[in-house]
Amino acid sequence: MPHQIDNPLGEFLQARRALLDPAEFGLPDDGCRRVPGLRREELAFLAGVSPHYYARLEQGSDRNPSPVVLEAIAQALQLDETAADHLRRLAAAPPPRCRRGRDAEQVRPGLARMVEGWPQPAVVIGRYRDVLAANEPAMLLNPGFTPGRNLLRDVFLDPATRDVYPDWPAIARGVVASVRATAGTDLDDPRLTGLVGELSLKSAEFRELWARHDVHERTGGTKSYRNPLVGEITVQYESLSVTGETGQTLYVFSAEPGSAAERSLALLASLARQGEGR
Repeated sequence: MPHQIDNPLGEFLQARRALLDPAEFGLPDDGCRRVPGLRREELAFLAGVSPHYYARLEQGSDRNPSPVVLEAIAQALQLDETAADHLRRLAAAPPPRCRRGRDAEQVRPGLARMVEGWPQPAVVIGRYRDVLAANEPAMLLNPGFTPGRNLLRDVFLDPATRDVYPDWPAIARGVVASVRATAGTDLDDPRLTGLVGELSLKSAEFRELWARHDVHERTGGTKSYRNPLVGEITVQYESLSVTGETGQTLYVFSAEPGSAAERSLALLASLARQGEGR
């Protein structure tokens, strides 16, 4: 049975504290450090709170830190704004509760038709990286975009994905951090705990990355793929939250006008049209 997280705020604080290098803060290495990162009392000092109070936060015996305390801790942990916002949500979340799982995610029919009709690759991804809808150019660009697959599971459990992504380590870090960002404080969702439990049992790399508590929201950028039809291709993407569907994201891929990547995308679109005509 997957482990039920009952102190997400404390786990986040401990994980992020463990990533800090004492040397960066001018703290001596006296050879007595038994765990990585800063000690609790060191982090408390940097945040300007008492060690006893900070220990209570990590242990879960105090779940109501003030906004001022949260901001001080966020600065001491060197969190960026996305991670700091995640910290605030964890502190404001009610205690976890047992509940039945969510209904299976579905894409609205109108959005699915829109995605299918676009000439450029487009895909709708669910809150836990399930592929909910994709058009043929997207599936030709990356077979992982086939509806019904889960990108998080594929990255860590499907050996073929290591050939698809030229920078697999960056992809692995990014997909884990994006799942944490999308999940927010809802870490007791049975769908998530089941997925995390499966990957934790089968992948040491996933366990290590999940324990870091990295949080990252994807808004846009570039992605590179090794494609059997067009070779290595680097494309740009934009991500758009699907209004009214918590955690669903629409990704649309494009390329610079006149670039080799644009020609490759045009070829994939042509092959997609030929496939539809058969």
